[in-house]
Amino acid sequence: MGANIARRLRDCGYVISMVYDTRTQMAQELAAELHCAATDNLSEVTRQSDVIFTVVSDDAAMRAIFRGGLLKGAKGKLFINCATLSPEVHVWAQEKCAAKKAQALEACMASSITQARNGTLYLMCGGTAEAFERARPLLHTLSDEGKLLRHIGAAGQAARVKALVNMVMNINTAGLAEGLGLGDALGLDLGMLREVFSQTGANSRVLQTDGEDMQKRDHSCYFSASHASKDSGIALKLARHQKLNLPLAAATKRQYDRMTREGLGELDKSGIAELTFRGRHSEKVNGKA
Repeated sequence: MGANIARRLRDCGYVISMVYDTRTQMAQELAAELHCAATDNLSEVTRQSDVIFTVVSDDAAMRAIFRGGLLKGAKGKLFINCATLSPEVHVWAQEKCAAKKAQALEACMASSITQARNGTLYLMCGGTAEAFERARPLLHTLSDEGKLLRHIGAAGQAARVKALVNMVMNINTAGLAEGLGLGDALGLDLGMLREVFSQTGANSRVLQTDGEDMQKRDHSCYFSASHASKDSGIALKLARHQKLNLPLAAATKRQYDRMTREGLGELDKSGIAELTFRGRHSEKVNGKA
């Protein structure tokens, strides 16, 4: 996601000054493509840039980069943090930036790799109005000329909304896998079944993005099962704080946890179908890492 955001910004005329990744070779390859520098020093990224985008895997990774030198020389800089994290970590990051007299904005993405590359990300932002307005020109190029850009509210609010988006998406994905898995067991034509689903109350965005992949067992990764588990866990933690019971979200997380335990965690979330179609899990799967 970070690489494709960088490609899109470069295509729109912005100068990419430097890239960093814990996987050094990946950073070097991207830097060569973008005609910029790669570094293993986080403080160099901040020193060389006016705006710093962060796209990391989880809360621990976010804390690690902010504690690992990213905020050195941060005064006056803008940090746009795009990862799906727990709300409290987004709030923590913004507080750390404010202490350094820098600005931060959470820009949670409800889209995938293709949209990042094409500039059609749906972006939900949390932070001050000032930081949002400063970031708007950049985010405009990433969100279909601003049509898909929304300021949700203060720090942490966009992360709460993103957690709910992914929770519902994951539930829909698990439900679709069960419907297609049962249809397959009943001997129904799955192409026909998907078409019927699309014209009835069984329709969903997930049907469009994952239905054919579930049928064909093509689970090349756009959004991994391990990340689906992580994101459902964020939502369930929010629910516990509100003393709410969310049995569907909990059951879905258990399925994605099982995928991770059984070595399927790096498949796309559509790979949950491998747990519901009869006789599949022990067979070879397209897209398995």
